[in-house]
Amino acid sequence: QVQLEESGGGLVQAGDSLRLSCAASVGTFVTYGVGWFRQAPGREREFVAGASWTGIQKVYADSVKGRFTISRDNAKNTVFLQMNSLQPEDTAVYYCAADRYGVGTAEVHEYESWGQGTQVTVSS
Repeated sequence: QVQLEESGGGLVQAGDSLRLSCAASVGTFVTYGVGWFRQAPGREREFVAGASWTGIQKVYADSVKGRFTISRDNAKNTVFLQMNSLQPEDTAVYYCAADRYGVGTAEVHEYESWGQGTQVTVSS
């Protein structure tokens, strides 16, 4: 099982951009699908974006399509989430996760490895 660590969160203003990173601190997730999820206070964890182990197949939540981009650099064992045009409703703790089936599904229960999360706060 891989261990994941997110970074890159912070406090930004509406319209700004952030890039989150997720690195495997133990193990490798080259053959894993990867996903980004987020959880706002009082709300359930929700899917944001996912990518297959090749990085070719990608899927996004409707709320972030056209604004967020998931990518991966398997040589560096790292996954990224580029977030543009951030809005206050994007405020949440963002988690990356690894799916050993290599799919990068939107289903939270398909992932068995999770990072600790990084806070993203967008002010209006």
